[in-house]
Amino acid sequence: MNMIRPSSELIKDLTNAEIHYMVDRMTAIKERPGNPEGVEVEQFGQALCLYSRSMPWPSFNTVKGLTSTDTGVLDQICEFYACRDRRAQFEIVPSYVDQNLLQQLADRGFYQSGFHTTLYTELSGRVFDEHELGSSIQVTELTDDQFDTYATIHCRGTGLPDSGIAPVAANNRVLVDRPGWRFYLATVDGKPAAVGVMHIQDDLASLTFAATLPEYRSLGLQQALLRQRIEDAKRHGCRLVIGQCAYLSQSHRNMERVGMRIGYTRATWTSR
Repeated sequence: MNMIRPSSELIKDLTNAEIHYMVDRMTAIKERPGNPEGVEVEQFGQALCLYSRSMPWPSFNTVKGLTSTDTGVLDQICEFYACRDRRAQFEIVPSYVDQNLLQQLADRGFYQSGFHTTLYTELSGRVFDEHELGSSIQVTELTDDQFDTYATIHCRGTGLPDSGIAPVAANNRVLVDRPGWRFYLATVDGKPAAVGVMHIQDDLASLTFAATLPEYRSLGLQQALLRQRIEDAKRHGCRLVIGQCAYLSQSHRNMERVGMRIGYTRATWTSR
């Protein structure tokens, strides 16, 4: 089988799509009255630094877009996080950095701590095959009064405590009126079971989040949510649909089952 090598233009699209939705998400949370989550977004060179005082999870405290031209700002980036009592984390995209930059990170006490995979599908010319959902499964767009339901599934589906339901609802509700954001709810026999989120900017669609309640897993809900979002992205004139997940995770397998393929696997570098 011939493997298709992603072009530099495709790599740029895949990288920028993730940056765009994270910046928009963080900006929306920051704009809540009083900035209750203590969000900051700063840029040093080509690198974008995301930080939240009250949300310590890596996705909200990370460096995106780092390139081999950024060796001169590494100390500034490290100081940015050190001053906020947070460990710095760099997301390294293949072909964006060289051996010298990686050596500079190692010299500063960073090590490669993990991998994360970006997958995509091109929508031009794509024909969707008939996919029969179980008669008990239905996927609809979330309504404004369902964000507590969304937040409950978000937290319980990812292992967060129920104390996080209220802030998760608030931090996602602010996205409703921002251009490009779409939220989905999957039900089984009318009972809320899984959620998915998509962000569209220009002709790029990002699958930004998905979760299923533990008791409803292995029923095909995430594949249903993937197909619905991909079909909606095509209807809105998108050229690419892009998603990220842990390498060879269940999410990875679900994305491949609906026709997505690997663009690259990026490395995570963390301070010791």
